[in-house]
Order: sequence, then structure tokens, then C-alpha cells
Amino acid sequence: MNTKKVAFYTLGCKLNFSETSSIGRIFQNAGYETTNFNSEADVYVINTCSVTDNADKKCRKVVKEALKHSPNAYITIVGCYAQLKPKEISEIPGVDMVLGAAEKFNIIEHIDDLTKNKKAIVHNAPIEETNQFVSAFSIGDRTRTFLKVQDGCDYSCTFCTIPLARGASRSGKIEDIVRQAEEIANSGVKEIVLTGVNIGDFGIRDGKRKDKFLDLVKALDEVEGIDRIRISSIEPNLLANEIIEFVAQSKRFVPHFHMPLQAGNNKVLAQMRRRYKRELYAERVAKIKSLMPDCCIGVDVIVGFPGETREEFLDTYNFLNELDISYLHVFTYSERENTIAAQMEGAIPGAQRSDRSKMLHILSEKKRRAFYDSQLQATGEVLFEGDIKDGYMHGFSKNYVKVRALYDPLLVNEIILVKFTSISENGDVDCEEIAEVLVH
Repeated sequence: MNTKKVAFYTLGCKLNFSETSSIGRIFQNAGYETTNFNSEADVYVINTCSVTDNADKKCRKVVKEALKHSPNAYITIVGCYAQLKPKEISEIPGVDMVLGAAEKFNIIEHIDDLTKNKKAIVHNAPIEETNQFVSAFSIGDRTRTFLKVQDGCDYSCTFCTIPLARGASRSGKIEDIVRQAEEIANSGVKEIVLTGVNIGDFGIRDGKRKDKFLDLVKALDEVEGIDRIRISSIEPNLLANEIIEFVAQSKRFVPHFHMPLQAGNNKVLAQMRRRYKRELYAERVAKIKSLMPDCCIGVDVIVGFPGETREEFLDTYNFLNELDISYLHVFTYSERENTIAAQMEGAIPGAQRSDRSKMLHILSEKKRRAFYDSQLQATGEVLFEGDIKDGYMHGFSKNYVKVRALYDPLLVNEIILVKFTSISENGDVDCEEIAEVLVH
């Protein structure tokens, strides 16, 4: 009997990647063999996102590609977009099954017959019924893994569909997450990235707060065999000074924070229903830099929010320009159904949204260049990855400096002490004097 093959494609965030990897292990335990998406498979699982633009268009394209490789394959769609728009997805030609947020981890129970259907089967419970935390972590990239510690969100930002797609905030137990981190360490992975929807809100189980994110951080800092732990993204109002202070002296947590800002104008922040003002954000940046001067700080920002005037945008631009940050993730606002912002007056013309986005992308490059310049001639520990491009491999320092070196297979998944020498033509940092393999 031939072993059935399954292939996966993931759209969206690190959390989605961790969940795809865990769904992959569910299939392996059921006797399936995992294969590449660009090869023939019996089942294709597409994990979707609702945050990025053109979710429907991207989903259709990936389905079409899967059927090119295997015209009779069974196509299953999961993820945030599947929860929000199950009917729309079910009408995409070739789709056989759509699983919402509560059903995706029971995928094997739903796929008992790979006969293609004339009409897609939809299992999609109301999001209020999605109240269980299901653990997940990615394995496959030997260098790092994404470890899910929290899911869902209790915030009500006016632009966001994530609470509609993932439900209320909920978390794993600290002892279970520590056990998973130990399992990851035993696999040879050197770095863990903590991920979730709103990880600073960690600790909620059964609707009540049992622990704090700082408690989790302290417990993970004691896990032997992991060299680095990175916090993926955390709300500024939840990044307490105690967390910053602990990271500054911890054994494993690295000096790198990614804090969503979204707008640097208090009026726009209020319209977004963000839970802080820009003054608090500036305080967090100052606190981080006072304890960790070389810390990398990344920022999410949205341009073109409804009603955002030119002056308010420039207020955001100038605020970011003056902040001691390292790079930006710039998102051009796009309307999302069933959000408050979509009903707001003062929609910004597309050309203006695009112009504002370009300005912030240029600012981001300026900030990144200045941050890299500040690191030149310093030494740093770089975890090298296995990719090759134009004869070079790359890796990241603890504080997220992207470094390149001539490819050497002996460097893959090793932490090397290097000297940062110059910025290359592609914007990465060149290094020399590879001194030693650091043994931790």
C-alpha cells in the first residue's frame, strides 16, 4: 500500500508557521509522508491569513498551483481567512474542505475519505466556541523554531479582524511550554522565537489570569540547551519595565524587541483604540536603550488610516524619525469587513496611502542603516543559517544584525564570534575574523 503524501503552504505570520508545522506532525502521526508543495501530493493543506491584502486572490492562486502539481488532490483550507470567509473559500474551484479555527487541529478526523467533492465541506463553528489553547511549534528549520505560547486577543482595535478569526485570549501552561522548549532543545535548534497573537497578555486560561508573561520568561530562561530566546512582538503597554529589566540581565533572552506602534499621533491612536499614547511608547524605547544600548527595536506602523490627515501622518513620521529605533514594518491600511474602521468616514485615497508608505519605507532603511553603522567594528555572536545566495550565507546576531559570510557548510547552525566590518551592497553586514565556535 502506497503511503499517502501531504503538502503544506502557509500564508501570514510566524504563528501560522508554528501551527502549520504542528498540523504536519499530526499528519505524520497518522501515517502520511510530508512532501514539498511543488511536488505531487494526495492532500494539500493551505493555512491562510486575514491580515495581509488580497487574501482571496492569494488563496485562489495557491489552490490553482496545487492542482497543477496534482489535479486530483484533496485541497483543505485552514486558518484565519477560513474562519472569516468560509463560504467564499468553499466556492474556489478545487477546494474540498474548509476548517475554521476550532476545527483545524482535528483535521485528520475530518479527512477520512480523499474523494473530491462537487461542493466543499465546511466545518466552521462560531468563533465564541474557539476557547481551547492548542500548543504548536515549528520544526524543520534547524536554526530556529517558532513556539506558540498564546492565542487569540481580547483587544478591540478598530482596524483588526484577528479577534474575529482567532477568538478570545488564551494561553498554555508554563510547565507545558517549558516541556516543549526542552523538546526543541533536544532537537538541536539553537534559537526559539516566542509567538502568539498578543503574547504580553499571556496567562489567561479558562477566562482568568493564572500567570504573567514575566513568569513564563523567567521559567524559559532556565531551559538548558537553548542558546537564544527571542520575543517576536509585544504590545508597548504590556512590555512592563520588569520584563525589560529581566531581559537585560538574562541568560538566554536576546536584546531585540518588536513593539507595534501603529501611529505616532495620539488622536489617530485613540481612533484605532490602541491602549497607550505615544508618550508611553517613547518611555519604553528610552527604558530599553538605557539598559541595552545596542538593543534592536522594530516597529509596526499603519499608514492611511481613515481620517488620518497629512499633518497627523507627518506627526507620526517625525515621532519615528526622532526615536532611537532600528527598523519599521510598514502596513498600508486596507479595509476589513466587520471592523469599526471600515465604517469610518475620511477614507484616504490609494495614491496618498502609497506615498505615505514609501516615505516610511525610506525612513526604515535610514534607521536600519544607522543601526548597522553603530555596530561596525564591534564583535557579536552570529547564528548562521543554511541558505546560500550568490556564494554567501547569512545569520543574525543576538541584536538582530543581519550578517553575511562566504558559504561554509561547517558554519551552518553554529554560533560564531565575528567582527562587524562593513555594510555590503545589499545592505547586510560583512564580517571577518571568525574567531571561534562558541560552546554554550
